[in-house]
Amino acid sequence: MADSNDARTTPLGLYDRRAGSAVTGIEITALVLSGLWLVLAGGYFLLRATDGADGLRQMLTVITLFLPVAMIWVGATATRASRVMREESARLQSAIDAIRHAYVAQQQQSAHDTTSPSIAKKLDDIAAAQKKAETALAMFTSIRVPHPNTVAPKPVAQPAGGSDQPGLALGTPAESLAPPLTNTDLIRALNFPDTAEDTAGFAALRRALRDRPSAQLVQASQDVLTLLSQDGIYMDDLRPDQARPEVWRHFAAGDRGRAIAALGGVRDRSSLALTAGRMKQDPIFRDAAHHFLRLFDKTFARFEGNASDSDISEFSNTRTARAFMLLGRVAGTFD
Repeated sequence: MADSNDARTTPLGLYDRRAGSAVTGIEITALVLSGLWLVLAGGYFLLRATDGADGLRQMLTVITLFLPVAMIWVGATATRASRVMREESARLQSAIDAIRHAYVAQQQQSAHDTTSPSIAKKLDDIAAAQKKAETALAMFTSIRVPHPNTVAPKPVAQPAGGSDQPGLALGTPAESLAPPLTNTDLIRALNFPDTAEDTAGFAALRRALRDRPSAQLVQASQDVLTLLSQDGIYMDDLRPDQARPEVWRHFAAGDRGRAIAALGGVRDRSSLALTAGRMKQDPIFRDAAHHFLRLFDKTFARFEGNASDSDISEFSNTRTARAFMLLGRVAGTFD
């Protein structure tokens, strides 16, 4: 009931048209004047009428009678139209005032309302980006932290006597005992596992982390991918133009600038703008990006020597290579 009462009492501006009568004072005045003129003028001409009046005189009499009547009604119509226009102007002004007051009230409410839709959407985007970053960190942490049920092998006691196997020199690093990292494992590691069930990807990532130069690039790539995800930039969303393997070989040989411009195949303007702004404003991101670019340069130079064209094509399609294309273009590597 309260809503219906409000609907009846609330002015509707332009749409609140009052039901006016069809005949107003203007029409009544015009009607009285017309009748008065016809009576006076008609009586005058009737009293002065002659039997031998010609046709021209009769036509002038008719014009004299009805032309003022027509002028009276033209004036009445113009007066009524003027009044209607004033009423419409008043209703329009009231509607504009109502809209202005509603807008001011809405702005004041929005200034005090911290849970507006735009802010809530921004918070949801930040939460989603943080969740993806935490998921990535959890995946990589699970690689580095040993399982609690894993039992460390007990050291085997060496016999007191001599042994036919030669002993290792003291201080030999453990990574020197591991087999060399294959190109396939390096490519999979730099692309990172697709899902938590990607056992082949995690196995390749473990082997890459045991190789010190490759582990440095993997960790640097993880850092920049996490920082980029904070701005909603994900490598899977980028579709860069693929450069030919010989262009990548020129890059490994030390060429820079226009000779390797084809490597900057990222064309996503929003990602480029966000990354450029982050590079200028965030010193931590800028240092991480330059550190990643240096390690990528060194690792690819070592990788290219034993890689085929197909290996280079697969390497260039990894998430790490896409991050290099994006950051390299922002940093001016291809200019």
